[in-house]
Amino acid sequence: MKLRKLFPTLRWRLYNACIRHRFASFGAGSRIYPSPDMLVGEKYVSLGKDVTVGKHVQLTAWDRFLDQRFTPSIVIGDGCSIGDGAHITSVNRIELGKNVLTGKYVLITDNSHGGADQSMLSVAPNRRPVVSKGPVIIGDNVWIGEKASILPGVSIGDGAIIGAGAVVTKDVPAGHMAVGVPARVISLEKSAGDA
Repeated sequence: MKLRKLFPTLRWRLYNACIRHRFASFGAGSRIYPSPDMLVGEKYVSLGKDVTVGKHVQLTAWDRFLDQRFTPSIVIGDGCSIGDGAHITSVNRIELGKNVLTGKYVLITDNSHGGADQSMLSVAPNRRPVVSKGPVIIGDNVWIGEKASILPGVSIGDGAIIGAGAVVTKDVPAGHMAVGVPARVISLEKSAGDA
């Protein structure tokens, strides 16, 4: 019985010991669940201390696509917990402050394949140029609900809450909540008063 409990811990430790050197930084106490779905560009990814990255995560920092070149950066602050199935992808910059908590299947992206330009619609999406409307900056103590999407060029202030399934296309001030598709911003004081 004790051996069965010990095996998963050893597996985590061995896996993380093998991959930590591939990252820009990998803080003490941080761990990535073994065998993520995709890790690309780890040399552009910095993990703070005590970060946990769940199962089946895609963590990708792309420095090239077709003939394009990028200088991506993903910074995940101390104490963050990234839920199972999350997809964090950068060609520009994504920063998560301290103690950010995400639910499962969250998307955080600073890029997309092409814009909404008519001339691109006849080109296969995976052949369109990758574009970024700007970095994604997420403050400290932010809670991002399951299946939420944070899109390019968005800033989210400290202590904000992103509701499950929300599609965030605009900034969310500190101490506010974003809900819906596309997300609308609600003051946490107002939502507490409505409860």
